[in-house]
This record gives sequence, structure tokens and C-alpha cells, in this order.
Amino acid sequence: MRNSFQLITVFIVMWFSLLSISTVKASTIPYPDSGTVDTNVHTFTAAATGPIGAYFYGGTAAYTNTLSLLVNGVITPESSIGLLNNHTSNLGDFVILGYASAGDVLTFQLNVSNTGKTWYSDESLNVDGVNHTYSTAFSGDATHSIPGGTYVGFEDLYGGGDLDYDDESFVFTNISHISPIPEPETHAMLLVGLGLVAFTVRRRKIT
Repeated sequence: MRNSFQLITVFIVMWFSLLSISTVKASTIPYPDSGTVDTNVHTFTAAATGPIGAYFYGGTAAYTNTLSLLVNGVITPESSIGLLNNHTSNLGDFVILGYASAGDVLTFQLNVSNTGKTWYSDESLNVDGVNHTYSTAFSGDATHSIPGGTYVGFEDLYGGGDLDYDDESFVFTNISHISPIPEPETHAMLLVGLGLVAFTVRRRKIT
């Protein structure tokens, strides 16, 4: 019985280690070409009718920034005051930025309190003509209950600043707030581990 308990304890530790590995994979997403302008065009379209949610994913800026959402060029009532303050939000904090219909164009807006500037995910709207956002697919972060979605990082300085696109970052989804689903390989390893523990316990009972 004692050995069985030890095996179960070891498996629990392994399970949390797998979650940590999954988190590391999700976290290795900063802009890879820091110091150079991201020349990609970032356009976002609502995949389904419903809420546009956002999870705070960090920020390195000294300035105070908040986030707003424009749907088809109109700022949403929910985000007009500015949400996810980069100095008061915690990793994984969730807000609803607004609601959209499938096919609506989504534009994210960074509000910089210190300078009064606003920067957009649509480069054509920026007064300096510089791209202030970087985005990429996000696989999920189980530790902080962030599901898969789209990662977006902003620059908050005129001209793009240091161009590492991490002054404020977030993950947005076109779904309700839910816990992330572990990756398939994590599920498989969990099931194998449980099977081994069960088999070991049963074998010891028989002997």
C-alpha cells in the first residue's frame, strides 16, 4: 500500500511537470526579430458571432497602457474606457472587449495614458505610419487558464520604440471564457501514467 501511494505521488509530480512544459511552449512567443519592424500585415476577423475575450499576457512598458477594441471601425462600449491596464493587471486576467458578428473586422487599440497617443493593430491608422503590433497563433497556457487563441503584442512609443512588441501583450479569443484543454500528447501521457499506476496497484494486490 505504501509503495502504491509513492507511485501515485510520483505520477502527480510528473503530471504537473508536463503542465509546466506545456506552459513553456506557450510562453516562447515574443517577437523573434526584436529591433526591426514587423513587416507583416495583421488583420483580424471575427470567426463567430459572440464575445471577443482577451487575457492579459504581460507588459514591459514604463508607460501606462490600456486596451480597446474597434469592431468595423467603431469602438465597443465595453472597452471604450480602456481595459487590461498593464500596471495593474495580472497574468491571465480576463475581460470581454466587446461583441462581434462572424466576419466583422476587429481592430485593437492601445491607449497610452502618459502621451495621449493611441496605436492600432491596423498600421494604416497609426499617425507615424509604423506597425505597432505583432501577432501569432497561441497554443494555450494551462497554468494560467488561458486557452488557445491569437497572441498580440504592442509597441507604445512613437516610431515603434525598441520594436520588441512587448509593451502590452494579450491573447484574444472569439469564444467565452473557458479553461484550456491540455495538448493531445499530454492527455496521452496522463492516460498511460494512470494505467501504469492502476496496473501496479492491482498486481501487488494479487501477489
